[in-house]
Amino acid sequence: MHRGVIYALAAAVLFGAGTPFSKTLVGEIAPVTLAGLLYLGSGLGLLAWFIVRTMKPNGQQTDTAHLTAPDLPWLAGAIATGGIAGPVLLMLGLTLTPASSASLLLNMEGVLTAMLAWFVFKENFDRRIFAGMALIVLAGVLLSWEQIPVLGMPWGALAIVGACLCWAIDNNLTRRISASDAVQIAGLKGLVAGSVNLTIALALGFSLPELRMVLAAGVIGFCGYGLSLVMFVLALQHLGTARTGAYFSAAPFVGAAISLLMLGENPGTVFWVAATLMGAGIWLHLTETHEHEHQHEPMSHTHAHNHDAHHHHEHDFEWDDKEPHVHPHRHQALRHTHPHYPDIHHRHPHKH
Repeated sequence: MHRGVIYALAAAVLFGAGTPFSKTLVGEIAPVTLAGLLYLGSGLGLLAWFIVRTMKPNGQQTDTAHLTAPDLPWLAGAIATGGIAGPVLLMLGLTLTPASSASLLLNMEGVLTAMLAWFVFKENFDRRIFAGMALIVLAGVLLSWEQIPVLGMPWGALAIVGACLCWAIDNNLTRRISASDAVQIAGLKGLVAGSVNLTIALALGFSLPELRMVLAAGVIGFCGYGLSLVMFVLALQHLGTARTGAYFSAAPFVGAAISLLMLGENPGTVFWVAATLMGAGIWLHLTETHEHEHQHEPMSHTHAHNHDAHHHHEHDFEWDDKEPHVHPHRHQALRHTHPHYPDIHHRHPHKH
């Protein structure tokens, strides 16, 4: 299986499991406070990972490319949308929506991510991927419509879809810096977003819960937001934004399955119809193949790499033959044919 697919599915499992576990804390902790604790737990956990990783013996360097000054505006936008607004909207939505339905509604993140990637950031797509997204959209509409007789306007579903839009913007902005250190990106997002959300909660008069709940939220945040985001950024490197979002659409099924087992929810027929539609949409994504002759234009960048078909370059320093390694390098023009995704080396236009 392609490495990027493994990263994306790992991100999906971690994030999907976080939704029902977060639901267990929603009634005990204010939504804004919970969002802050989740992200702060993510940031602190990844900060510890980052520090331990830099303590390599004999002055060895890590095989990752750190963020640079031009990356910071993209990171700031990702933090504002995905790290601050998105989690608050999700926690508000969970107060009005069953966790199983909320988990499936989170599939809208993949759809909105793909729409922005295709029509704003000009990433390529084909009929098969579009058909899969259409099935996921239909399933999301069904789940939202199911709430109307009970709640009037489905405010819970709309809040969750709003969170998905925030994360979709976040995903597309993060793709611009995905060649950099995934732990550094996710850790900074967690620390900043968690601090801001927690400050807002305290300013609104909400108090911190007891230590037991703070620790529980921190652990859920580290796994469901921190480690998940690290895997997601790595997947962006290899798959591009829309495909990563498509594979990530498996997350809600993990969350829904845990919700049914852990919370004892008993969803109706609409839920199962929606689940079937979403499953069919994801299957179309998972079985996609993309191969054609394409042209690589000359480019220079920095990221961890091996000397594969796309990395034939000389070194202007003494190299110890260890791979992967990190240094600024230049790609020469290259034309060839092979199966590929729109990763950091395949962002070329298509004529069809």
